[in-house]
Amino acid sequence: MDTTATLTNSLRTRYQNEYEAFLSAERVYDRLAKPVGDEMSRFIKGNEITIPFVSKMDIGTGTISEDTDLVPQQLVDADVSVTPTSRGEVLQQSELLRIQNYAENFEQKVFQIVKENALESIDLVAQGIALKGSLFHRATARASLNAGNSAHRCTEAEFDKAGATLSEFKVASGIDAPIGVGNAMFALIHGDIYYDIRTGGNVVSIATYQKPEIILNNELGFLAPFRVIVAPWSKVFGAAGLENDSEADTTLSAAATKLDKTITVASNSNLTAGRYVTIGTEELAGTHYETNERVKVASVSGTEITIVGQGSNGGLRHSHANGVAVRNADSVYPAVWGFRGSIEKWWDPKTGEFGMLVLDETQGFVKQWLSDGWKWYGQYARIVENRLVRGEYASSLDA
Repeated sequence: MDTTATLTNSLRTRYQNEYEAFLSAERVYDRLAKPVGDEMSRFIKGNEITIPFVSKMDIGTGTISEDTDLVPQQLVDADVSVTPTSRGEVLQQSELLRIQNYAENFEQKVFQIVKENALESIDLVAQGIALKGSLFHRATARASLNAGNSAHRCTEAEFDKAGATLSEFKVASGIDAPIGVGNAMFALIHGDIYYDIRTGGNVVSIATYQKPEIILNNELGFLAPFRVIVAPWSKVFGAAGLENDSEADTTLSAAATKLDKTITVASNSNLTAGRYVTIGTEELAGTHYETNERVKVASVSGTEITIVGQGSNGGLRHSHANGVAVRNADSVYPAVWGFRGSIEKWWDPKTGEFGMLVLDETQGFVKQWLSDGWKWYGQYARIVENRLVRGEYASSLDA
């Protein structure tokens, strides 16, 4: 019998497998996480998870007496508690819409959209944990980082500094492991940071005289004890740095919808073609705004600004309300140095480490709606502060 369903159970299984492979390859901040234990079902139960710690022994300095026995030491314990969370999103269409507007390979297109949403949403939880730690360094306050000041940019020396910090705390990070082997350390950086590193300091000299693939093939590989991972999904604190000399600080004068290629602003003062602006709330402290986005100004016509953004059509990635800030201050780029185990994670075994797809489900008394979505139960936690170092920098590409 013909039905409106377009996915068989076998296709659902295949898409779930593809989804997990996609997440494993493309995740960013999840790379820093290792499972908190072997038996996930034990950790996910209840509304709070308690992770215990036991102190080390005092250093031995005494000699062994022939007359009296050793005095046993006492260990000290402590614990940290973390609350599990969940995430999930869904798309829903009417049966009539699918009948009248059925596109070729519709289910594959929906699957692509759903899996990308799951990737970004789950990794955003890990991102928030990784980028809000108390172990960090920067040249000055975030709001004063200046793209025009070379001392505020990331250099190879920052990698040595991060390595020294992790070494000082003697974390079990694989510092002594051969590069690229086992639990060796790595750095997660944005492409604008990578640009400054690749075009300055000893990296340029080595690329010129010893290792031309750094420039020709864009292969830096390792710097200090860290494998370098350049990810376009790396967090950027858009317009959170120093105000531009030609400051643009305005707001949207009309709501903007995702995929829009133009925005309307209250004032076009200092909005210049070719420059980035950030739409959204300035991220000054530990609060992140997931709908903040940077766009490049393509042209200015009065208060109507044509932009290029991350949307699937080159427009806006997110919708924005009337009155939201539009600014061109220098952006701030966080770098993270750590290893697999800098943060920890756990999940519900029933829905899996990266969540579960829920595809082509029908709703309604006569099955007149169909939905595709995903769900995830779990949490990330930075249970030990000394396992991860964050740096914050401006970039010359913003100057």
